Amino acid sequence: MITKSIPNLCTLFNLGLGMVAILLSLNENYSLAAIMVIVAMLMDGLDGRMARALNAQSELGKELDSLSDLVSFGVAPIIIMYSISFHDINPVLAVSASLIFPMCGAMRLARFNVKAGVPGYFTGLPIPAAGGVLATLSLFHNEVSTPYMVISTLILSYLMVSRVKYPNFKKVGIPRKALWLAPFVVAAAVIIAIMFPDQVSKLIFVPLAVYALYGFQQNIRRLIRRRNHQDDDNSSKESLR
Repeated sequence: MITKSIPNLCTLFNLGLGMVAILLSLNENYSLAAIMVIVAMLMDGLDGRMARALNAQSELGKELDSLSDLVSFGVAPIIIMYSISFHDINPVLAVSASLIFPMCGAMRLARFNVKAGVPGYFTGLPIPAAGGVLATLSLFHNEVSTPYMVISTLILSYLMVSRVKYPNFKKVGIPRKALWLAPFVVAAAVIIAIMFPDQVSKLIFVPLAVYALYGFQQNIRRLIRRRNHQDDDNSSKESLR
């Protein structure tokens, strides 16, 4: 019974980290708040692997995971971004961008729960990746102006509800014999991140941004192909006249 509860405990830890991130951002400790979101991503990846390794998958765990993800990767990152960057722009624009992000995240999670995806791929940018990008991007507020932060937030929101295919690494499992190492790996990651919050957050931003931009590039290429296809069809119709 205890073994079956381990994945859900990881999920609840993920939720707790999201709440801590919110509280830290309200206290203007933005670097550490972003780190909490990153560690929550680690826990989010761990709970599913734990469930598969322990054969403890359940509908309860699935729903709990979605609710935790909405807090840790939908609400917490946008509060960090709003607190650090959006507060000095038009209030209507700031609130609108802040509402759109978690709403799109909720839609992304709901679609994931009810629609079967393509094997090996996610449909739309996963909310943990979107939240991770947003939380770490906020730390570049001195280098990136607020309008670009708003645009980035809207792009991430769109990518979550888009039909773009993203590689799915969740199926990479943990051998049952190696499960005992997981808490030590997480603890080591947390200690390093807390010791160097600003550096670690900005370093992690790079692979997360590359992952998000992959889908954005794929979407642009798909639109170009569709437009070229329409042009070819129009040309063919003109030649038949």
